[in-house]
Amino acid sequence: MNASRSDSVGGGGGATGGPDQQPSEQRQRGLKKMSEVYGFDLPNFSGDPFFEVTADHLFADIWNRPGLSMRDRRLLLLGAITAQGHADILEIQVGAALRNGELDADQLREITVFLAHYVGWPSATKLDGAVRKTLAKDKKQ
Repeated sequence: MNASRSDSVGGGGGATGGPDQQPSEQRQRGLKKMSEVYGFDLPNFSGDPFFEVTADHLFADIWNRPGLSMRDRRLLLLGAITAQGHADILEIQVGAALRNGELDADQLREITVFLAHYVGWPSATKLDGAVRKTLAKDKKQ
């Protein structure tokens, strides 16, 4: 077998092209969706393998699949992150949901109450803290 390693793992041309080339269509699609999901533009961290998989697969492919709305995906993501207890990521997702108009303050509070009964009070308390902190920041702005 004469295939190079880059050919065997999908290299050969890559998602980012050379240093003087524009990002591939897949990377552009991923960066666009990331901006939609988070509500702000993210730079293209070309050369960072974790970022490349995140942009090229998670956002270009998974977040763009048919069948679920952005709001549906955000609700699922909030539930999963709450269950895992990742308060730092919750603040990012709560803020994005508010900025994008996917959820309002009352809906976020109701999600907290609902999830408390399924993922436990300690995890839901982290979501409640993220909601309160994000709403307080929004009031100051």
